[in-house]
Amino acid sequence: MSTPPRYPGRPRAALVVAVLAALPAVAGGVLQIASGTPLSPDVLFLVVDVMVGLVYGTVAAVILSRRSHPVAWLVALAAMGGGLAALGGGWASYAMTHEGARGAELAIALFGSAWVPGTLSLFLVVPWLVRETRLDAVSWVGVAVGMLTAVALSVQRLAAPMADNRGLLLAVVLVGLGTAAAVLWRRSRGPIAERAGLGLLAAGTAVMALSFLPLLLLPYTRADILLLVPASHLACQALFPGALLVTMLRNRLWGIDLAVSRAVLAGLLTLGMALVYATLVWTATAVVGSSALAQVVAAVGVVVAVQPARRRLGAQVHRLVYGHAASPDLAALRIGASLSGADSAELLDQLAAAVGEALRLESVELALPDGDCASGRWGTPSSAPVHRTVRQGGEESGPVLGTLALTAPPGERLDRRTLEALEALQPVLAVGLGLVRATRDVVRARDAATHARLAERRLIRRELHDGIGPWLSGLRLGLQGARNVLRTDPGAADTVLAALQQEVAQRVEDVRLLSRSLLPPVLEERGLAAALVELASRHAESGFAVELSGLPLEDPETLRGLDQRVAAAAYAVLSEAVLNAARHSGVRGCFVDVSLEAAAADGVGAALLVTCRDEGSGRVADATDGVGSRSMRERTEELGGTIDVGPAVGGGTRVTARLPLAPAAVPA
Repeated sequence: MSTPPRYPGRPRAALVVAVLAALPAVAGGVLQIASGTPLSPDVLFLVVDVMVGLVYGTVAAVILSRRSHPVAWLVALAAMGGGLAALGGGWASYAMTHEGARGAELAIALFGSAWVPGTLSLFLVVPWLVRETRLDAVSWVGVAVGMLTAVALSVQRLAAPMADNRGLLLAVVLVGLGTAAAVLWRRSRGPIAERAGLGLLAAGTAVMALSFLPLLLLPYTRADILLLVPASHLACQALFPGALLVTMLRNRLWGIDLAVSRAVLAGLLTLGMALVYATLVWTATAVVGSSALAQVVAAVGVVVAVQPARRRLGAQVHRLVYGHAASPDLAALRIGASLSGADSAELLDQLAAAVGEALRLESVELALPDGDCASGRWGTPSSAPVHRTVRQGGEESGPVLGTLALTAPPGERLDRRTLEALEALQPVLAVGLGLVRATRDVVRARDAATHARLAERRLIRRELHDGIGPWLSGLRLGLQGARNVLRTDPGAADTVLAALQQEVAQRVEDVRLLSRSLLPPVLEERGLAAALVELASRHAESGFAVELSGLPLEDPETLRGLDQRVAAAAYAVLSEAVLNAARHSGVRGCFVDVSLEAAAADGVGAALLVTCRDEGSGRVADATDGVGSRSMRERTEELGGTIDVGPAVGGGTRVTARLPLAPAAVPA
């Protein structure tokens, strides 16, 4: 079951916010037009308030309909505050030009103070909260300082609007610049998934903070300089709305991504061309002294600059809205970076997370094939996933390396752009899955090597505990008995010593046999056939005949060319099986056969078959595996092979092991 979202959408609240912000803003604009007041800085401030109510009311409604995040409520506060300020300004202008209209003082108070808490929170508090992770200590301090600054200026505007507030305005500028710097730091050092849009957010925060500088110089500021305040606030509306939509919705744009992309691009392009025009007019006027010529030069400059600016800004905005899905090259770099620092146990999860974050998906599940239960997951799916196969080299005919199960954000489908980016990422995903499988093989190899060492140690411990240890105790007792009769019966003492000497020789041979059975040097130097011939010769010296058949006699060169892992496992299995037959079968010989099994039609690969059979008393039905039997089984299974120990036809015991010629689990 999918977990409920942390901030569920509230469509009804979004509609209420949009209405409460838009109605007073529109009413204020209508009243201002009806008043017939000429253009002035106050009228531009009212235009700013109208735009704040309309633009940020829409942004807050869109965010709230998808996520009831605290940022959405603060944006709604700014929108409704701007709408009330616009209503107050429009009514004040209307009351001044129409006799009999009342409430001018209240309207002026609204115009001067209603916008303060929301607008200040917009760039002093909101940037700290635009994140998916929890706030750290520094962020909490930033939120607290921003809220205190906004509350202080709001109280001053309500309680003493005519008092000198330059100290508070300076605090607004400094706190705003500090907030912008913190956003820039997060853009370069914060979580990769949260970086999209932070550049625009930092720029908007800085511009909003600097726009209050002219107010610090009142009443010394010229009227044209004072116009920079509303102009800069209007300019920020080309930065803030798009940044907020992208950073807050991310994977929840739900089809408005094209509108957001074009709106942000249009706003930035308009602002940029206005700055180019103003700069060229000022420069040309200062150089040639002709206002008309300066305007012509500025117009030509705008025409020349518009296309390069549109191309460059378009690429940046496209990346802002669509993320790495707009650039498969960047997505590939991001996926590669996610694998470089991942722990071996987390590689699949890191790879799935990188794909999901780069392509702005809701969830990704990446699984390995061939019955391997390993899979990596990122996100929680809320709809039926779309499945894709990852093949070697990204080619249709290549072997399957893994499968992808993808879900789009709620309410969306995987669009053409995302699917094309996913296809372009196929080679990178293939490399990543190859790294994952290689890492898992190394881990399995390490575990197999550890098990093999433990098995050999258990074998040596068993021989020491059950064989050499008791024999040494018996030797000590025999020597003590010989000493006891040495003076009284030298002949008996001599007989005991002769028997002990023969027993020592036998035990020396047993130790030599044990050391060579672990893995003899001849196996590495001359191959499996020579090692089996030597094994048979050693047992023949002790009176136990080992009859070889198959490849050791017919084609020894084939066995010499075997993979060292397969040869070592085959020798270990046969050595232990022959030793068990010599000790427990009750007969004086056994039969060893080695053959090759060709690849089957169902895809099962070629294998080496090794068999040891004796005609002795047979294996007890309820007998449990000892250390040697477990060692044989572990050596076989770690290479992907099988082993069977059971009764032979006609009596006795039969041990058959099937070892794949090209084992993939354990490296050489």
